[in-house]
Amino acid sequence: MARICRSPHFANGVFQNPGGPARMRPSGSGRDMAKQFLDKDARSRRAPRGTIPVHPTTLADLTRPPATGLRLTWTGHSSVLAEIDGQRVLFDPVWGERCSPFPFAGPKRLHPVPLSLAALGPVDVVVISHDHYDHLDMPTIRELAGTDTVFAVPLGVGAHLERWGVSADRLRELDWQESTRVGGLTLTATPARHFCGRGLRNTQHTLWASWAVAGARHRIYHSGDTGYFEGFRDIGGAHGPFDATMIQVGAYSEFWPDIHMTPEEGVRSHLDLQGGKPGGVLLPIHWGTFNLAPHPWAEPGEWMADAAEAVGQTVAFPRPGAPFEPGGELPTEPWWRPLTRPVPRVWNTGAPPRNEETPSGDLDLAGDR
Repeated sequence: MARICRSPHFANGVFQNPGGPARMRPSGSGRDMAKQFLDKDARSRRAPRGTIPVHPTTLADLTRPPATGLRLTWTGHSSVLAEIDGQRVLFDPVWGERCSPFPFAGPKRLHPVPLSLAALGPVDVVVISHDHYDHLDMPTIRELAGTDTVFAVPLGVGAHLERWGVSADRLRELDWQESTRVGGLTLTATPARHFCGRGLRNTQHTLWASWAVAGARHRIYHSGDTGYFEGFRDIGGAHGPFDATMIQVGAYSEFWPDIHMTPEEGVRSHLDLQGGKPGGVLLPIHWGTFNLAPHPWAEPGEWMADAAEAVGQTVAFPRPGAPFEPGGELPTEPWWRPLTRPVPRVWNTGAPPRNEETPSGDLDLAGDR
């Protein structure tokens, strides 16, 4: 608490967002929000119509060193294993069945995890962006606590981990703009526009962050959860450009525009991080695994594809669990289209839907199981 109170980002008893106050609770009419969430047709679009084609990640996938020195494996939502310059970084690992304080209620996974934590192999550092349940999963942390990995977390989040069995000497707890070294990597906590809390009473006493990670040859960025703000340019200027960014593009809504980005804003943030022009590879995260917002399940993928194409930005669309190297051949197949009805292009009114109606049973995924 003494470090929290000394933070330049802590004032009036709470952590402050960059760019001024952010609305953390839904804005607008509660009736309008309930109408969106309960509408029968809209509800049917918020989940896939068939089995999500998870790639069953194997030991062979991960034991062979990446030829380019950088490999990313998106396991769903915001969880990514980054193998960078001989080190292994695990961002926001959530292996639990629900992102909820209760094992019997709350948003449930729409696909299984591609592999067990034990099969993941040794991890040099686990990075946490903030303490919300869909980013900080107690059962997952308790299992990782039994390893010798280091945990890099925003200021205040370490208290959760200590209660769950992580010793204080394995914690690197950082304020924005602070860095730590793990092996050959430099990890820097960078600003984000979001909030914190794991209960009904949100005291704003734990920080939220994005992360820049630099190795000997490569640089990567993980956004955590954030609304769009001008600070991405400063982050890119100080720590970029990046070989790959992992950008939150799901669970957005007009009811909470300050704390989550739309895919279009996600592309804009990536360009800011790259110095204002296309470069590197953008990996969309925070979509496809949990139903957390009123938008259609496949909308983040479709909107991201359109927004990136419009500015000439390269995007990777891996199936959950499929490793890829940003410097090699990229996964670009829109794997979600056979699992969903055509997505209304609200961001491009009048444009015909790009995906056709395809019965989920017609999808041949035998090679991915």
